[in-house]
Amino acid sequence: MPEKTIGKRIQKLRKEKGYTQAELAEIIDISTHHMSSFERGVYNIKLSKLVQIMNILDCTADDIFCDVIKTGHRHKEGVLSEEIAKLPQKEQEKIFAVVETMIEYAKKN
Repeated sequence: MPEKTIGKRIQKLRKEKGYTQAELAEIIDISTHHMSSFERGVYNIKLSKLVQIMNILDCTADDIFCDVIKTGHRHKEGVLSEEIAKLPQKEQEKIFAVVETMIEYAKKN
């Protein structure tokens, strides 16, 4: 269900930016209950409110929808590359070795 996935993504981004549900809800002028329902995928939110959330959290539509659209993997690739680049060289090499093994396995199947 895309609503749950999108809601979880919003929740993750909100927490990363240091906002509580109550704070974000107040900024976009909805109730905390409404915000909670949205993050749980129980309630759909208006596009105008979603745009407000993206602007407040300083994120893109790709950040929000990357788990529910077919091309979302492209965004994830970039995010993962950035995260890997922040790691020490030795840790990067370990990750690349695991990924290379997984790619070889995928090619065989």
